[in-house]
Amino acid sequence: MELRTLGRTGLEVSSLCLGTMMFGAWGEPDHDESIRVIHRALDAGINFVDTADVYSAGESEEIVGKALKGRRDEIVLATKVHGRMGEGPNRFGNTRRWILMEVENSLRRLGTDWIDLYQIHRPEPGTDIDETLGALTDLVRAGKVRYIGSSTFQPSQIVEAQWVAERRGRERFVSEQPPYSMLVRGIEAEVLPVCERYGMGVIPWSPLGGSWLSGRYRKGGSTPGGMRAQRLPQRYDMSRPENQRKLDAVEELSLLAEEAGIPLPRLAIAFVLRHPTVTSPIIGPRTMEQLEDALAAADVELSADVLDRIDEIVPPGTNVNPADGGWSPPSLADASLRRR
Repeated sequence: MELRTLGRTGLEVSSLCLGTMMFGAWGEPDHDESIRVIHRALDAGINFVDTADVYSAGESEEIVGKALKGRRDEIVLATKVHGRMGEGPNRFGNTRRWILMEVENSLRRLGTDWIDLYQIHRPEPGTDIDETLGALTDLVRAGKVRYIGSSTFQPSQIVEAQWVAERRGRERFVSEQPPYSMLVRGIEAEVLPVCERYGMGVIPWSPLGGSWLSGRYRKGGSTPGGMRAQRLPQRYDMSRPENQRKLDAVEELSLLAEEAGIPLPRLAIAFVLRHPTVTSPIIGPRTMEQLEDALAAADVELSADVLDRIDEIVPPGTNVNPADGGWSPPSLADASLRRR
């Protein structure tokens, strides 16, 4: 497994990052089976593991903690904070109060004394970024966190965080975790160039486009169900024209994969892996078979002709369905914020 440097930290991480969202109630409920998959990934050379407090309400972190017993020092362990973790007005978000409370919960679930990369899972316009960076800086200085990062931030938010860190003497985000796939290429326009400008590592999530590039979604086939489709109907409801456009793109990409002699999921991961600004795409297997297929993508080489064909099917810098961007500014969702 190739090693790459995470931004300018000097930290060496594997070129594939093991995402653990599918371990627990959201995917594989059997802890022993999930641990078996994690151990196989580590044995294959992956030393970078990503989770989040919100995944299966903390269950994913618990599974990761069990799996890393006796191997913790080998692993660069990343988790995230922001999502709602129970009832009450302050049990979520990017505030100092919640971050300092929730990091203790994550450390307990993970069974560790420190987190290598602690990431803010989503932006929160209502919380001053200096408040967030101040809390994270205190965690770094206390030795509970080694590095900090962001996830699904907009370009202006990434820049603002860098400027605030410099001007206020805060720890800076060393990485960004954005959505990126052959169907979701919006970050190529500004996010990736901004990350490169500031020397940030890039850890893309969902290189399979939320299973759209796994081979499960094809024109004329049955529509797969599952918890993800129930939680995110705007991304999976086939009555929506933007999802029909995704089906059209998947059909063309599937034909391209067949012509190139590369299984579609491997083509999808290899596409993300080969971008020069990307550090380590997050693979999120639920089964051993899915893990083995993802691992094989690390050895796939894509020719310029194949990459040109992908550009023709989904133009650079575009998202086939804007809902796949991962986060939308409140002003676009709430009409009252656009009217006097």
